[in-house]
Amino acid sequence: MKFKLHARIAAEFVGTAFLLMAVVGSGIMGERLSGGIVAIALLANTLATGAALVALILTFGPISGAHFNPVVTLADASQRGIAWIEVPLYLIAQVLGAYIGVLCAHLMFALPIFSISQHARSGMAQAFSEFVATFGLVSVIWGCSRLRSSVVPFAVGAYITAAYWFTASTSFANPAVTLARAATNTFSGIRPFDVPGFLVAQFAGAGAATALFSWLIPTLRSVATEVLVPHGEQPEGTHL
Repeated sequence: MKFKLHARIAAEFVGTAFLLMAVVGSGIMGERLSGGIVAIALLANTLATGAALVALILTFGPISGAHFNPVVTLADASQRGIAWIEVPLYLIAQVLGAYIGVLCAHLMFALPIFSISQHARSGMAQAFSEFVATFGLVSVIWGCSRLRSSVVPFAVGAYITAAYWFTASTSFANPAVTLARAATNTFSGIRPFDVPGFLVAQFAGAGAATALFSWLIPTLRSVATEVLVPHGEQPEGTHL
């Protein structure tokens, strides 16, 4: 018996909210404690985000798949991992959860509920970075879910931790995260003007990675329900 849809949507909402709390909150804390040294602030932001991803995927993965990311949901649906009729609800939960996460982070640090970011992240180099970051993320998910699904949470956390440093954009790789980070004028923010370029690059990267792994692994559709981790089966004796 699968988890009911409302339980899966709630898991996506709460998980994405906590992901944004980790991203934005650690950025604020890192900036405040770094003494103006950007590298230290970025390191704090990176480690907190990667660690939070592992914990959140382990927590919510068995319920909803722990997508927390519209491109992952769309990739999963394209391989029949979830029904297309459920996709809009997943996306809404992820975007709303992302904004709630920003709101909570701001409240924890006594900042205005929302603030329009002035952090410029423009140009082809940034957009290409987002293509690479998202292509890599979806590749890690597809490759690991097919061959060793138990390591997916750790692989995703490790990849995002690394991609913060090897991409010029610091690896947003997530449309919901990108939209919500436009509402925080803190270390992790992005100007609303720069959001569309990031979104286009992210969807393109996810599509390219899914196309590649559909060719590399012809049985990909048979394991799509393992994105990000095996999920959907309700434990015996549980009624949701």
